[in-house]
Amino acid sequence: MTVDKAQQPLEQLIANRRAKLNELKEMGIEPYPSRFRVDESVGAVRERFGEVPAEELEERTPEVRIAGRLQALRGHGKAAFADLSDGSARIQLHLKKDRLGEERWKVFKLLDLGDFIGVEGVVFRTRTGELTVAVDELTVLAKSLRPMPEKYHGLTDREARARQRYLDLLSNPESRYEFELRSRVVSAIRRFLESHGFLEVETPMMHPIPGGATARPFVTHHNALDLELYLRIAPELYLKRLLVGGFERVFELNRNFRNEGISTRHNPEFTMLEFYWAYADYELLMEFTEELVTSVALETVGSLDLPWGEETIHFGRPWRRLTLRDAILEYSDLGPEDLSDRPRMEAAARRLGVERIEERSDGKLLAELFEVTAESRLIDPTFIMDFPRDISPLAKSVPGDPDTVERFELFIGGLEVANAYTELNDPLEQRRRLEEQVKAGGGTLDEDFLLALEHGMPPTGGEGIGIDRLVMLLTSRASIRDVILFPLLRPRDGD
Repeated sequence: MTVDKAQQPLEQLIANRRAKLNELKEMGIEPYPSRFRVDESVGAVRERFGEVPAEELEERTPEVRIAGRLQALRGHGKAAFADLSDGSARIQLHLKKDRLGEERWKVFKLLDLGDFIGVEGVVFRTRTGELTVAVDELTVLAKSLRPMPEKYHGLTDREARARQRYLDLLSNPESRYEFELRSRVVSAIRRFLESHGFLEVETPMMHPIPGGATARPFVTHHNALDLELYLRIAPELYLKRLLVGGFERVFELNRNFRNEGISTRHNPEFTMLEFYWAYADYELLMEFTEELVTSVALETVGSLDLPWGEETIHFGRPWRRLTLRDAILEYSDLGPEDLSDRPRMEAAARRLGVERIEERSDGKLLAELFEVTAESRLIDPTFIMDFPRDISPLAKSVPGDPDTVERFELFIGGLEVANAYTELNDPLEQRRRLEEQVKAGGGTLDEDFLLALEHGMPPTGGEGIGIDRLVMLLTSRASIRDVILFPLLRPRDGD
């Protein structure tokens, strides 16, 4: 009785492949050669000949030299068909014993799904119209010792897909699409900013003191200098130094690190866009952000109406603007009197289940009330404006209201996607605020940044946009793990 390979134990499948590997070696075939020169990709062949009729191909007999991974094998005695993939496109191969010769046919019979091969042959169409390469030469490029994912479990479990992303990409075409889309999003952002006169820069990823945002840092040590360093929480203070130095529009697509929790919205290592624009303020940044995001959406996914769970996100401009206080009032049964003083805010917070109320400053408590009442309900793009000064030490105060700053956060699909300020450029006020923050247990004073600010920084608007979350929205993925190629996961037993 013949046993279906799909039902064989994984160990047996691996043993069979190792045996074939040894047979190839005994034949004098190198199963892992150093090189194979290709003339073009599988996708390029399909594009070049996809619309060419069978009669013209028969007349021209175009020869190709291509390589890729075997994705399907269909044998018929002394002839067989196979599918060759370059990861993004497939093409059918036709292999005949009398065309390949005895030795190459034996090599072909030792191949498995997942093996990499190189072929030379002539492009034609079968009677059913399928674009096909009649193979004249076949070269083994890499023998796969383990079966393709669908042969034993299909790799449908989300955690398994994140842990073994290479298998996820092999077996789930939608994953490949999502990560190709991510790359296009980053490229589109870069082109947009450069077309508006922004200069891309690089700033340090290891900082002598943590700064630029309030978060727990990762700590490392430089042996030669015997110096404790911190992986950057944010590049903000270094980018502002460049404004002092005379650059007027700068941006960085950067990796940030925060030694905090992991969730569907948070990964300790994540990608941010930060840009700073001399002579701009948060009002101008809101208009610019609308233009940037809608431009990227149209360029990468071709639509401004995107599915998000059971909802649809409408990216069409203009986007809604609400103050932080107005958002709380609109999305709850609280009244203005509930936000008028500390005792009433505490009472409202208790009714809404806010924890550690006594530990929070007035501004933090107001922000917490917003989070529990409004945040998850902001599906269409919405700018939440005018934050308390005590949770925004780097932002400039609203004229006539020193306790409120010119800051906005952009929410889409219930996610915070962007955070922006009219930057505080008064060095004396900035020092006072940062000293106040340090006194409250919020980090270390960056004296070099303050020294730079004393040399003069022009009025500036600055913004950070979470790339991972933006990609989540554009691909309709509810977990950040699905849009980061290799997210951080807790090691499994035995790893």
